[in-house]
Amino acid sequence: MSESYAEIAFQMIAFLFAISVHESAHAWTASRCGDPTARMLGRVSLNPIKHIDPIGTVLLPLVAAISHIPLLGWAKPCPVDPRNFSNPVRDDILTSVAGPVSNFIVATGALILLWIISLTSMTGHLLVHAVGSGIGGLSGSILDPAVLLIYELMIINIVLAVFNLIPVPPLDGSHVIRHFMSGSVRSVYDSIGIFGLLALVYLGGNLLSSLIRPFIIFYRSMMVAF
Repeated sequence: MSESYAEIAFQMIAFLFAISVHESAHAWTASRCGDPTARMLGRVSLNPIKHIDPIGTVLLPLVAAISHIPLLGWAKPCPVDPRNFSNPVRDDILTSVAGPVSNFIVATGALILLWIISLTSMTGHLLVHAVGSGIGGLSGSILDPAVLLIYELMIINIVLAVFNLIPVPPLDGSHVIRHFMSGSVRSVYDSIGIFGLLALVYLGGNLLSSLIRPFIIFYRSMMVAF
């Protein structure tokens, strides 16, 4: 498998795992807060089939990977009924931020795995530092696929976490600030949100990059800290 095809395959695997973790975290937190809707539908699961949206999970990420543009997409929305929450505002916020938080946890776990690989052998050390410095690739080592897959897992979870924290409906970040709006403002905010999301995805490339890049730079700098 060539480096390009390997990278696309690893990105797709990492993306499917990242959205599965993200949606499972939403469903699990909602269940803990009193709403069993998603849990009863089998959404507390790392099985990506439970979360796949044909366009957002398959088509768009595949096109992005092939086109070498930042891999963005979405999963099938996690069904939540706030009427089941004991504290609707608090529990809605907790359920919403659980997804991005879970992605940061996975990204940090991937970083720790890369540290372990770096510390256990000279080959691993050189490969992790090369990838973290942006000059890595397939070198013929048996560690190549492991390092590249873990690296893609780290990066994609960072992207997914930061993207979903942007306060544009229906992204997770919007569920935090909408509760501080008056009823009329919130209604307008919710109704026009999808247009803001489309504008953000298709016209806000520089904005998205400026929001996500600092987190990627931080994690990549931590990769080569040891």
